[in-house]
Amino acid sequence: MEYRIEKDSLGNVKVPKNALFGPQTQRSRTNFKFGRLMPIQIIHALLQIKKAAAIVNAKDKNLDQNKSTMIVKTINQILDGNYRDEFPLHVYQTGSGTQTNMNVNEVVSHLAQKLNSDIKIHPNDDVNKAQSSNDTFPTAMMIAATDAINNLLPVLRKLVNKLNEKEIEYQTVVKIGRTHLQDATPITFGQEISGWKSAIQHDIDFLIANKAALLELPIGGTAVGTGLNTPDNFDLDMVNQLNKQLNEDFKVAPNKFQGLANHSGITMMHGILKTLATDLIKIGNDIRFLASGPRAGYNELNIPSNEPGSSIMPGKVNPTQIEALTMVSAEIMGNDTTINFANSQGNFEMNVYKPLIITKFLESANLLSESVASFTNKLVDGMTINKERMDNLLQNSLMLVTALSPHIGYERSAKIAQKAKKEGTTLKEAALASGVDEQEFKKWVVARDMTNIDK
Repeated sequence: MEYRIEKDSLGNVKVPKNALFGPQTQRSRTNFKFGRLMPIQIIHALLQIKKAAAIVNAKDKNLDQNKSTMIVKTINQILDGNYRDEFPLHVYQTGSGTQTNMNVNEVVSHLAQKLNSDIKIHPNDDVNKAQSSNDTFPTAMMIAATDAINNLLPVLRKLVNKLNEKEIEYQTVVKIGRTHLQDATPITFGQEISGWKSAIQHDIDFLIANKAALLELPIGGTAVGTGLNTPDNFDLDMVNQLNKQLNEDFKVAPNKFQGLANHSGITMMHGILKTLATDLIKIGNDIRFLASGPRAGYNELNIPSNEPGSSIMPGKVNPTQIEALTMVSAEIMGNDTTINFANSQGNFEMNVYKPLIITKFLESANLLSESVASFTNKLVDGMTINKERMDNLLQNSLMLVTALSPHIGYERSAKIAQKAKKEGTTLKEAALASGVDEQEFKKWVVARDMTNIDK
């Protein structure tokens, strides 16, 4: 590979000849060659910050207008183009994200020189003016996290809408309820689905109610939160400009020392993602149990046959969408542990686990968006019921005896259920043998009435 020689504060560095990045990026490439690449959402967020800074600095007479115009033009080209290879740094690097911040500064500077060699753009003095990695990177974290939640919410709403359709379709289909994996009193399948729907709606509500925690931007804090080397009102001007660019409602962080040293908002919001993951596991497990069989399980539900389920057993169909969804949910739980630990780390004015925190957050949000969309489209949408099986299980259930309890008492009702179980008879047969009048039995033991669906 051909190289060019560039110089930074530590000396000469060999940089690939045609690369748009510079010496600090190359040093990081050499020193940190392991793990995944920095998420592209962080790169895009940093580019938006650099664009806003160029505009604000020019307005404040802190940057030449020609340089500002050139920086903005260059960043627009990067955002619209295919420049992923110019951002080759890994997550596991400096805990402040400094090298990725400088990677963005260098690419903008070098591409600007290519577009117009008459205007000299310096990565630190111009692109990074009035900024520090210590405030730009956590600001980028908040922007990227907000965007990820914005992308997740419509996916969750679609799942809620699909569950609502199923709830309406099966609102009056009566089946046996279950608690402790044992028979319980009747329920309609629509009522059962309504519980699943409500769980996801609650998670949506939690995300919306707490999203403001991601909207506090520490930009303007520079190195340690004091705002050294920034003009007056730079923080407010930056937030206003970013809101124009991103059509969001960001605010100036009320305490920039906290914004640099703690990532409580991201940690808290990821806790909601973990809660969502637990709800998805519960719903997924309910569906795959109810669809178990087809001959040796519950067999109350039919799930779509998306692919063969076995390499040896012909005709087998497995709940693979649920398996994928619950594996994703397991990963979110692990990510939450990582984020909680990482947020506790760092010393004094700086948390030094920033790249890890935002990478795990984005990984969780993105995986949830993709897996929930797949679960909705490839399983929930095609899910149907086995009504005959539901009816058989309902009529054979001993827990219908609960409807007798208000009329003949708990103890007598319990004896009837135990008699039917021991002798292998129906509940009706055991009740009549115990002296319950047949007409009264028919009047009292009506499965649909036990669901309260008509009240």
